[in-house]
Amino acid sequence: MNTAARLFAPILLVAFLLSSCRSAQKYVESGDYDSAIDFCIRKLKGKPKKKEEYVKGLELAFRKAQARDLNAVSQLKAENRAELWERIHNIHLQIRDRQNKVSPLTPLRAKSGYRAQFDFVNIAAMERESREKAAEHLYDSAESLLKRAENGDKLAARKAYGQLQDLQRRYYPTYREKDQLMAKARDLGTSYVLLEVKNQSDKVLPKQFAERLLAIDKSGLDSEWRDFSFVEEKGLHYDYRAVLKIRNIDISPERVQERAYTDERKIQDGWDYVLDKRGNVMKDSLGNDIKTPRMVIIRADILEVFQSKATRIAGSIEIRNHNGQSLLETCEVSTEVLFENYASTFRGDERALTPESKARIGNRPLPFPRDEDMLTQAAERLKPEVKDELRSSRAIL
Repeated sequence: MNTAARLFAPILLVAFLLSSCRSAQKYVESGDYDSAIDFCIRKLKGKPKKKEEYVKGLELAFRKAQARDLNAVSQLKAENRAELWERIHNIHLQIRDRQNKVSPLTPLRAKSGYRAQFDFVNIAAMERESREKAAEHLYDSAESLLKRAENGDKLAARKAYGQLQDLQRRYYPTYREKDQLMAKARDLGTSYVLLEVKNQSDKVLPKQFAERLLAIDKSGLDSEWRDFSFVEEKGLHYDYRAVLKIRNIDISPERVQERAYTDERKIQDGWDYVLDKRGNVMKDSLGNDIKTPRMVIIRADILEVFQSKATRIAGSIEIRNHNGQSLLETCEVSTEVLFENYASTFRGDERALTPESKARIGNRPLPFPRDEDMLTQAAERLKPEVKDELRSSRAIL
C-alpha cells in the first residue's frame, strides 16, 4: 500500500461509519422505525463485538416503534367500534414480527459495555384477543349481510362471502358455522340464468337446431357468480331468463348457373429460321444458324357449372327478469351458411387453362344440402355469438 492509500484508509473508514450511523438516525428521524431496526440488526448480527452506536440505535428505534403501535392500539380500542379490530390485529402482528426479529439478539451488549434494554410485551395474548374479535366481527357482519341477501340483495351475499373468506384465510380455518354460511352466501350471491330458444319465424326449425344451439360449453360461459342452465330444473329459482328469439329464416332456392368461356394463352411452339434474300438460313458471327421463337395462341373452351344455396338466420337475445315481465337488455344476432360448388369440364389445349380454371376442372356437381342440415349448421355458427353476448351482458348481475 502506498503512502497516499495509508493516509486515506482511516479517513474512508471513519466516513463509512459516520454514514452508517447517519443512515440509522435518518430512518428514526423520518419515523420509519422498522427500517431503522432492520438496518441495525444487519450491522449487529453475527458480529462478536457489537458497536455501541448500532446497539443504541436498535434500542431507540425499537422503543419508539413499540410506543407508536401500542398507542395506536389504545386509541383504536377507545373508539369501541367492532370493525376496527382488523386494524388492531394487523398492528399486533407487526409488533409480534418486530419482537421476533429483536429477541434472538438479546441480551444485547456493546463492546463498550453498554447493555440495551428492550421492553417486550405479551403479544401472544394481545394477538389472540384481536384475532378473536376480528373474526367475530367478520362473522357477525356476514350474518347481517346474508339477511339482506335473503331479500334479493346479491351484492350483499357476495360481500358476505368475501368476508367469510377473509375470516378463513386470515384468522381461523374453521369457525362456528362458517362453512354453512359460505354455502348460503354462494347460493344467494349467484345469478341463475335459463337460456331458452323461441322460434318466432314463419318456418319450422328442426329439432336438432335447438339441441345444437344449447350444447354450449358451460365451463366457458359460467363465471364465479353466474350459473347458466339450458334445461329448466324443477325447484331452482332463476334470476334471469335469456331468450333467443329467431325472427327470420331465409333459405334461398337451389341455384345452378352455367357459364361457357375460353382461356387463351400465347406460347412458344418451336423455332423459325431466319432466311436471307436468297432463301438461305442466315448465320451469326460464330457460324451458327439464326432462329427466332415461333409463338402460337392456344385455346381451351370451358363449361362451368356453379351451384349455390344460402341460409340466413336473424334474431335477438332478450334478457328478462325471473318472471319474464321486465325486459332488461336486448341485442341482435345473425349468421349465414353458404353452399357453393364449382364443377368444370373443358375441350382444347390443357396448357391454355388458367390456375383458377385448373382448380375447378374435374370437380363434379354435388347434391344440394338439405334445409334441415343447413339450419343445424347455422345453429352451430350462431352458438359462439350467443355465448359472447351472454358473457358480456351487463344486465345479468
